[in-house]
Amino acid sequence: MDGHLLIGIATPVTLKIVDGIDSLDAPTPCTGWDVRALVNHLLHWGPVLAAAARKEALAPGPAVDRTGGDWRALLRAQIDATAGAWSDPAAWEGTTRMGGPMELPADLIGGMVLGELVLHGWDLARASRVDPHWDDTLVLRVYDEIARCAVMGREMGVYAAEVPVLASAPTLARALGLSGRDPAWTP
Repeated sequence: MDGHLLIGIATPVTLKIVDGIDSLDAPTPCTGWDVRALVNHLLHWGPVLAAAARKEALAPGPAVDRTGGDWRALLRAQIDATAGAWSDPAAWEGTTRMGGPMELPADLIGGMVLGELVLHGWDLARASRVDPHWDDTLVLRVYDEIARCAVMGREMGVYAAEVPVLASAPTLARALGLSGRDPAWTP
């Protein structure tokens, strides 16, 4: 299934998870990040990812804590904006930038967006003790996208060292392990 369609499948599950967040201070599977830090990460990079879909170069601004006020509405709006931008088939074509001068294949960045929705969605779900369910086709694509850029992701510090997971484990567990997350993690 094309990436622009998978964005539409991933987004509602992630938004439901956002609605269920019960504590900004809860730990997440992202080492050293609580829910507040992860929400701020998503709010910080969301505009850059949405701009990349439109083939616009937008450098990320300074990292700030945006969890005062109605952070949930801000996060929902940012996820919707990013997903809306990547729902356009043209977003996945050609090359684009993520705030810097280096051009990257647009489908690589789109794959990262799928990964952000699922991996960070899972992080937030686990922090809130929720077990999310994404479509199998989506999860397989996310696994493939992680495999595609895992070495680069580790070099950039985006992914931790791979967590060994049985080859017979569900695809989501294997994707989590490949990204450096322990599928059995609990707060």
